[in-house]
Formats: sequence, structure tokens, C-alpha cells
Amino acid sequence: MTHSTLALLAALSCAVAAAAGAAQPGVKTEGAHVVMSLPSAVPLAAGDPVDYIHAHPHSLPVASNYSTESTQADMIGALASPAAIVRTAPVYVRGSSGDGALSPQFLGAPITATLGTAAAYDNVIAPQEAGSSNHPFSTARADAYSGTTNQTYPFRAAGKLFFTDNGDTSMCSASLIGRGLVVTAAHCVADYGLKHFYTNFRFVPGYKNGSAPYGIWSAKEVRVLSAYFNGTDTCSQRGVVCKNDVAVMVLNAQSGKYPGTSTGWYGYGYDGAGFNASGLTHVTQIGYPVCLDNGEIMERNDSQGFKSSSNANNTLIGSLMCGGSSGGPWILNFGKRPTLTETSSGSSAAANAVIGVTSWGSTSTGPKEQGAAPFLSTNVRSLVNALCSANTAACAN
Repeated sequence: MTHSTLALLAALSCAVAAAAGAAQPGVKTEGAHVVMSLPSAVPLAAGDPVDYIHAHPHSLPVASNYSTESTQADMIGALASPAAIVRTAPVYVRGSSGDGALSPQFLGAPITATLGTAAAYDNVIAPQEAGSSNHPFSTARADAYSGTTNQTYPFRAAGKLFFTDNGDTSMCSASLIGRGLVVTAAHCVADYGLKHFYTNFRFVPGYKNGSAPYGIWSAKEVRVLSAYFNGTDTCSQRGVVCKNDVAVMVLNAQSGKYPGTSTGWYGYGYDGAGFNASGLTHVTQIGYPVCLDNGEIMERNDSQGFKSSSNANNTLIGSLMCGGSSGGPWILNFGKRPTLTETSSGSSAAANAVIGVTSWGSTSTGPKEQGAAPFLSTNVRSLVNALCSANTAACAN
């Protein structure tokens, strides 16, 4: 082999290595965060690169090393020794109901999912019902037999999150925790440990059967923890059951307004908010799982949850949901609160406060449980603070 040939191969090798390690445009590291800034002028009608009609559910991470016995031992142990639970002072941030003004758009007639038999989708569409863990839950459409619950607070503060990766459109679930502030799962915005963000994020609050009653909103900036982005997060299963599967994004304003003005937004809690001394809670999970109503209708699941020390301190609930539910909110004291007449509030009485988002699920034939990374001052609050310091209008009450 000639010297010139060796030199050419060496140059090509360096070029390939440089391309592989090259950062995405607009992506930078800021302390414990990785942030992607997106173009503010984004087409939301003609020319939109997002294929709303053919979007498929983003794969729900599945815990292949999940152990029903260990998680049940976590719950039993907590009940037996509540003093062993280390608790910091829980913190709540209030939400708002919004004014309900509509700005409807139609995304296109939904089609029946045609995912075929590809193994990659086996766990995406498999239902999470009646599992072997005996963890009770109740799942049903958010809409009752009639009506438009998706246009009623607090339901309308949740919605679908569309995005693209290499030209392919996927979807997750997400929710507003500020006037223009969205929380979802980190795995819905970036590949764990691959230092790669997805692109063209579109949040559609109150989505139902192809309709966007409050419009389509593009993301301006997206943040995750550097540990998740770089693949150094604390996980009981790498990239699946992790401490920081949480992402927050700020939306672009439209005519000076954000969706939360109409839809309202949830509050949120962290550092143990909503949990009792035994590490137990009760939450309402909202999402758009494709195994239920083809992912075209908002679904609601209610279940007791508990912190699992063997699963990176994630919260576990029983659930019927599956792929497409990723990133959907786990909400404390969900619904329109009653007026107290002959009683008083209990502890953890904050209404409509998000304390987690759907992060992963168990195998389709096993326990039928799902997990959520803990909301902490070091993840969700840190991400919110960083975004809101430069986007005060999106966070203003």
C-alpha cells in the first residue's frame, strides 16, 4: 500500500470520526444541562416536516430485567418501616385553569395504525393490563360517554407531542406546567447516551381524533440533564429505568401568546411531593397510548404508586397504557376540586400537580406496571429554572 493511499485512508478515518462526534446544530452544554435551541420561525401549516397522520408512537422503554418480587418487597418494606424513607421538604408550584378560548386546527383524518409485525413495535402496541404484580389500576377514556373532556380543564393541559428523527415522525404524550412550558420524558426528546436530540417538536394540547382545539405549538428550546444525554445517569437498567428521564421545553409564542393562556396548566411538585411517609402516593396518569383507541383519544389511568428503591427510586403504578403514553403526566389530586363543607383537606392536598411522567413499562406479558423517574429539585426544578430565566413570559402566572 502506497504512502499516498495510507494518507488518504487516514484522512477519511479522521473525517468519519469528526462527523460521528460532531454536535447537532444549536446544541450546547450548560452546567448539568444539555440544551437545544430551535429556529423561532417554524412552518406550522404548508411545509411542516411533521407527518401528523402517519406518526407512530415512540417506543416505550421496557424493563427487561424487571422483578415483580423485588418491587413488591420495596412496597412491603416501606409499609413496615416508614421511618426508613428519607424525606426532604416537598415543594409544590401552582397551576392555572386558563380561559378556555379555542383556536382550532385540523391535522388530518387519523388512520388506523399499521405497524405490521416488526419486532421493534412488539412492546409498543402490547397492552399493559391485568398484570402478575396484582397492582390495582383503572384505565378508561378521558371522555365519558359524550362530551368533550379534552376541552375541559384539567384535561386540556395535556396533549400529544410530535417530533421527527431522520425524517420519521413519532409521537409521545406531554403536558403544560407553565403558560408556555411543557414537561415530558427525556427519552421523548433525545436518545439516551447517544448525544442526539430529535427535532421539529410540536405540542398539541387537548388533541383528539386529528383535531387541535388549541392550535399547534413549536418548541423554542429543549433541555435535559447532561447525565441522561451523555449516558452517565443513575439507572437500574441502562437507558430504561433511570433517575433523570425528564425533559422540559419552552414553546414559541404566537402573536405574543402561549397555549396555557387558554388551556391552563398544571402545577408540579418535587422532592417527595405527594408521597406519604411510607413512600406511597395515588396518581392519575394521562396519555395517548396506541394500544387504546389507536392513540387518537386521551386516556386516563388511576392507580396507587410507590417508590421502588430497586428501580432507581422510580415511582411504579399499575397501568393499561403502552407506547405513545411516554412522557404523559402523573398528576396528584386530579380534577375539579370540591368545595369543602363538612370536612377539611388531608395532607398533600395540592390540586392537579404533576409529580412524574411516564418513563418505562414492564414486559407485555408480565406485571403490567409502568414507572416514572422521580421529580427532584436537581432535575425538573433545575430545568424549569434555567428555561424560565430567559423566557419569563412563558412562565409568568
